[in-house]
Amino acid sequence: MAAAGSAVGLGNIWKFPYIAGENGGGAFLIVYLLCVLLFGMPLIMTEFLIGKQSGKSAFGAFRELNGNNRWQWLSWLCMLTSLLIMGFYFVVTGWCFNYLTEAFTNVFQGMDMHELTAHFKQVSSNTPRMLFFGFLPVFLTAGVLWFDVNKGIERLSKILMPLLLVMMFLMAGRVLMLDNSNIGMQFFFQADFSKITPTVIMEAMGQCFFSLSIGMGALITYGAYMPKTQNVTRTSVEVILLDTMVALLAGVIIFPAVFAFGFDPAEGPQLVFVVLPAIFEQMNFAWLSSVLFFALLCIAALTSTISLMEVAVAFLCEATEHTKHPLDRRKSVMVTSIIVMALIALCVCWDSVFGAFDEITACVLMPLGAMGMALFVGWCLPKDGQKGVFHADKGIKRWLRKLFIFFLRFVVPIAILVVFLNSLGVL
Repeated sequence: MAAAGSAVGLGNIWKFPYIAGENGGGAFLIVYLLCVLLFGMPLIMTEFLIGKQSGKSAFGAFRELNGNNRWQWLSWLCMLTSLLIMGFYFVVTGWCFNYLTEAFTNVFQGMDMHELTAHFKQVSSNTPRMLFFGFLPVFLTAGVLWFDVNKGIERLSKILMPLLLVMMFLMAGRVLMLDNSNIGMQFFFQADFSKITPTVIMEAMGQCFFSLSIGMGALITYGAYMPKTQNVTRTSVEVILLDTMVALLAGVIIFPAVFAFGFDPAEGPQLVFVVLPAIFEQMNFAWLSSVLFFALLCIAALTSTISLMEVAVAFLCEATEHTKHPLDRRKSVMVTSIIVMALIALCVCWDSVFGAFDEITACVLMPLGAMGMALFVGWCLPKDGQKGVFHADKGIKRWLRKLFIFFLRFVVPIAILVVFLNSLGVL
């Protein structure tokens, strides 16, 4: 559940609907699900197994398993990716906290879609307010990591993840009763294959990596905390199924409401923050529903920010361990928080930086990180090291191990390379 909390967050509920809306709805969904099947399972298992066998974060794991520093560049790539993601992710988390406070005061009551759109633009362009709400989740996340990372995250996730799912099912049931909701369902589930372009494929792959937290070392770190008896195969399947279910639920909530209220599905990052308040106004107990959902959305965001920041914190602890000035856990939390707040300020002050961080991490850095991990385990580990990785989990049957290696050696890196070349216009 802690790993699912890392994967399930704003990537599913905020980003997936607007990326799907901008890229053809059903056409994007088909490509996204194929990416989950092609990349999701082997890469999630790869990161979990690397962490579980090495017992270290991304910085120490590659050196521990390979016996040298040749693959340290991959750990630095994971570090850079996690920092850039935190730069814009905490801004979106700040939007969630802002909307939670406004839900408490019933700000959205009586607003139509145009007023909700104008309200979001006004809020997101208020620099002092967004800096406050962007920094707030940094302090909350740092507080969790300051004291503990295992028990706190796990206990929180076990309680709040199921509650979030229940709330989303209730919202989906209400939305499907709206007029013209069937048009939104057709948009989301009926694929027009003519809309599948290299751009759509690249966006779907990037969203797959972003949503599942692949290619930035978060799952390596969580794998390091796994008990040796834990079944990695089953855990990977459970995380993928839960993550995909939440993404699909978000689509079922958003797109019928979009067409019922006459909104544009390609509106962009503001889509969820305009549509959700409008949905709550149609529900019984509108105030309570709005407060509860935004509270759960903030919690879902925090379970992801915790895993993101833990990548950087664990990295700094291990990277400075043998230096003259080693950083313990609390110092690493402080250094990471300062860097992240500087990146948040850049994203709040300049929309272009926000968009650049989002695009670079999802479509370049995370695919590169995933390709690097596949090549590392598939080709570069010594035989005894590779054997150790797979024997770290007794749940991997012999036939699955062979299929797993085949995917890591050939399918995953070649597929990512082809998508890259397509997006660059080389193919």
